[in-house]
Amino acid sequence: MEDLEAKKKKVADFLKTVTSPGRLDLKFNILSPSDASSAVAGAPGSSAEIRVELSGADVPLLLARNGELLLALEHMAAKVLRYESDEHDRIYFDADNFKLLRHQELLQTAEAAVEHVRRTGQPFAFAPMSSRERRQLHLALAASGLPTASSGEGPRRCVVLYPEGEGPGAGSSAGPSKEDRVAAIRARFRRR
Repeated sequence: MEDLEAKKKKVADFLKTVTSPGRLDLKFNILSPSDASSAVAGAPGSSAEIRVELSGADVPLLLARNGELLLALEHMAAKVLRYESDEHDRIYFDADNFKLLRHQELLQTAEAAVEHVRRTGQPFAFAPMSSRERRQLHLALAASGLPTASSGEGPRRCVVLYPEGEGPGAGSSAGPSKEDRVAAIRARFRRR
């Protein structure tokens, strides 16, 4: 297994290619877990092996479309390091605290959704989001005791929060089919 310094060098080489003259106008700072000020405990990326903070004139390009380019750069860096998909949490890219602010936004949305579901007894479907954000949301909602499930396919995949006793598979050991769950959710939302 490569040592941390070799991994940091590979990421730096990748970022130099992306930011060389005529390309993205970005500066980068590669941090490791030993950097005491590099992460807030419990925040996204706080357990990452390599953290990359990006700054510069092209940061708005990175953050456009819900951080799509930022996530793509992070994904490519994970591929450069040959991380398997379950290891992608070992590398973390951020710019202007975008991911930290998004995490706080998800926590606030989760709190509001829990209150809404308890008050109305209706399922709540969140907007489509990345697998990392869905995981963060599932973890944040777990404390409520309400059942959650991911629904949809590909870029339209989202988290659904259900009232107590109504989650997917409630009432039968085999659980309803995917089509039945989708039809039930759609019917619930049409009644409003």
